[in-house]
Amino acid sequence: MKNDNMKNQYRVNEQIRVREVRIVGDGGSTVVPTRQALDMARDQGVDLVEISPNAQPPVCRLIDYSKFLYQQKKRQKEMKAKQVKVEVKEIRFGPQTDEHDYQFKLKHAKEFLEDGNKVRAYVFFRGRSILFKEQGEVLLLRFANDLEEFGKVESMPSLEGKKMFLYLTPKKAGVAKKSQQKRDNERREAEAKEAERIVEEAEAPANGGLFANAKISAEALEALTSKGEE
Repeated sequence: MKNDNMKNQYRVNEQIRVREVRIVGDGGSTVVPTRQALDMARDQGVDLVEISPNAQPPVCRLIDYSKFLYQQKKRQKEMKAKQVKVEVKEIRFGPQTDEHDYQFKLKHAKEFLEDGNKVRAYVFFRGRSILFKEQGEVLLLRFANDLEEFGKVESMPSLEGKKMFLYLTPKKAGVAKKSQQKRDNERREAEAKEAERIVEEAEAPANGGLFANAKISAEALEALTSKGEE
């Protein structure tokens, strides 16, 4: 199903119905009638794939469509691997938690926050222990204070049934998982920018751009050096 969705994101071959397209590749770019571009693709045994439909004219590549989809899928997989999924970790206390247990859970909470996860700490009141809810609140406030360096309070202690909750978010938050639509939009924007870069490099004058600046800088440096020697 995911592969079908990816296929529907691009127009290929006869699906491209504009008058002319810009073909980009390692050798630069060129604007040709769409019919000619289709003939070029056919002669090379590849497909005409539209990668930037909003450009004027639309930008295309001559590439095997299956290979193109594989490259896109691989790129998405690499982007996904770099993303950090923010999780909510739970820390449970009793209203009369001893110091050793408190320090043990405090240590774990620090690790969770440093990893970019949220922490939901709560005190569970069993039976008549609900009478000690003030102690639970003091415990959670101490917990938040001890973690001040690692996380910030998202909501103050609040009683919900037999549990009193405190929520903490990391100060150095992890990268939230992006929606598929947002990732697709970012990918298309990146492709469009890359296509524009290729077009600009291909259309730049042979003696212009960075090479010209480098030449001028070298000549200027040589002139200054000669003047210093005089």
